[in-house]
Amino acid sequence: MSHANAALTPRHRMRVARLVVIDGWPISEVAARFQVSWPTARRWVDRYLAGESMHDRSSRPKSSPNKTRAKVSKRCVSLRIRLREGPVQLGARLGIAPSTVHRILCTARLNRLSYTDRATGEPIRRYEHNYPGSLVHVDVKKLGNIPDGGGWRYVGRRQGERNRAATPGKPKTQWHSPKLGYAYLHTIIDDHSRVAYTEVHDDETAITAVEVLRRAVEWFEQRGVEVERILSDNGGAYRSALWRDVCEELRIRPKRTRPYRPQTNGKVERFHRTMADGWAYARCYSSEQERRDALEVWLHHYNQHRPHSACGKQPPFTRLINLPDQYS
Repeated sequence: MSHANAALTPRHRMRVARLVVIDGWPISEVAARFQVSWPTARRWVDRYLAGESMHDRSSRPKSSPNKTRAKVSKRCVSLRIRLREGPVQLGARLGIAPSTVHRILCTARLNRLSYTDRATGEPIRRYEHNYPGSLVHVDVKKLGNIPDGGGWRYVGRRQGERNRAATPGKPKTQWHSPKLGYAYLHTIIDDHSRVAYTEVHDDETAITAVEVLRRAVEWFEQRGVEVERILSDNGGAYRSALWRDVCEELRIRPKRTRPYRPQTNGKVERFHRTMADGWAYARCYSSEQERRDALEVWLHHYNQHRPHSACGKQPPFTRLINLPDQYS
């Protein structure tokens, strides 16, 4: 690839050489026509006669005696992951300049601690499938139901416990049946577009999970997205034979994350965090039903209006390519 200010591209260099060698033009006239010096034109003629490429040669030296040894670079990366120290500290340990450490870390994409996983220190490996439906993520988020009168996050723990005690059907202690005390958010989110589909249920059984999957697949199909693969954690519902059979029926390939690695399913995990901040705990709800009724409006805002940093600061729906009436 020639540089931005190159007078001749490889195609024009070939033309210069052929005008001189084949058509017999004088080098001075060809150089004047293409507005380059005659030594430059002579260089491309000589390369043409030698059968060499017209592309720029690499400026990299044939040997680098002072190049940092690979063993030192690997040691530097290993210490960065394990100790999370900066270039000055790592340079003192390895006996090299901090600038050299910085260069090694930039090459390994470890120059910022935000590029590493907080729990393991390993580099964060980001990925994104090429088109909608190639992969969707599924997960369940458990939230405590809000007692009538409001939850303790907004009215205080003492008043929240009073509201819980006064709410019909809600036990007075926090150690209660999940069916009475929790809401389960079943979410399926597209890997490429980040378009999300969520339902609230009172359990996370396999029967509920497969029914959510059926409705989600139909919802995505209405928006021109055909689901091909689905990635889940190792929850009981997703390890069940029912889940496997329904995926086979819908022609979806089920996949599961490695145990104790929720980062692999990070897109839906991050969505649940966004949902908690933007909907679940965004304001004081007077009852659980009021919060559930507000979910549809918030999901519409998230999918069609809220800018998403992973979508070029555009709403997730802008990444769908087969929406009805999109090209009318």
